[in-house]
Amino acid sequence: MNTLVDHPTEYFRQWIAPRSDLLKALEEEARNEQIPIVGPLVGKLLYLLARLRNAQHLLELGTAIGYSTLYLAHACRHTGGHLVSLELSETLASRARANIDREGLSAWAEVRQANALKALQVMQAPLDMIFMDIEKEDYLTALPACAQLLTPGGLLFVDNTGFKDAHNFNQAIFQSNKWEVVNLWGFLPGHSPEHDGLCLALRT
Repeated sequence: MNTLVDHPTEYFRQWIAPRSDLLKALEEEARNEQIPIVGPLVGKLLYLLARLRNAQHLLELGTAIGYSTLYLAHACRHTGGHLVSLELSETLASRARANIDREGLSAWAEVRQANALKALQVMQAPLDMIFMDIEKEDYLTALPACAQLLTPGGLLFVDNTGFKDAHNFNQAIFQSNKWEVVNLWGFLPGHSPEHDGLCLALRT
């Protein structure tokens, strides 16, 4: 009979994939400045999913300092795709652009200073993948535009669905016939917070 490992959170913390010096530096910046980031495990998951989808046209809602942006941009370097990331704060957008430059990924990713909810209304379809990490109470408002922009078979990846403010979104996407959905609760080393929910939804 199989037995669960002892101390599973510490056990699984050891399987975090290696990452660049810049990503490690951004993790330190995020800790010092209390900036929420997805951390190396979710970052690697974003990278893998973008590559598996062979995503050509990607959109990120919420850039912050560009931590998750770098993972998606690395995927675009392999797929030949292009990422547009939207950030409300010009200060954070500028920092993210500088980090993309430092990582040598400017050919595959751009950061636009914009209100994501407004920018969604004028974005061009079709998109292959959207990563959503804006204010959680805005998830539900953004959902119809995401459905319009994503191509059939496109992937919507939503962070922080364990937050109370994401409840209406979780309920709406689960009940919608436009999506095939899995909402996961788990231990996510380095994530803000480390126990949280992630939603993966395929546009039908």
